[in-house]
Amino acid sequence: MLGVKPGMVVQELGWDEDVDDDVRVAVEDAIDGEMVEDAVEPVDVVLMWWRDDDGDLVDGLVDALTDLTASGVVWLLTPKVGRDGFVDPGLVAEASATAGMSLTTSQQVSEDWTAKKLVRPKNGPR
Repeated sequence: MLGVKPGMVVQELGWDEDVDDDVRVAVEDAIDGEMVEDAVEPVDVVLMWWRDDDGDLVDGLVDALTDLTASGVVWLLTPKVGRDGFVDPGLVAEASATAGMSLTTSQQVSEDWTAKKLVRPKNGPR
């Protein structure tokens, strides 16, 4: 799931009772371990649950970069259209660019959540 592999360190941000536990379990099964909340070493992937009322998305994305390795990715999980907390795709595109990231792909990960892959530009951070 989401391109994670055994041994990768995945940081989970934005957990709340509305997250999809099946997605969480699939990620932990794929990495053969548990996700971390507070990183003590650089992480390969940030799994970031985000809803419309969670605050400033740019700030959230910048915070997500704190512990991410230079080649790491952020998977931004947002509620699907019509679900509580839906985040407009235009806002995601604008916020990711402002945070110095590129939006690459999207995929449906569950009945209620969509995941968007964000990476640092190939020429490095801005």
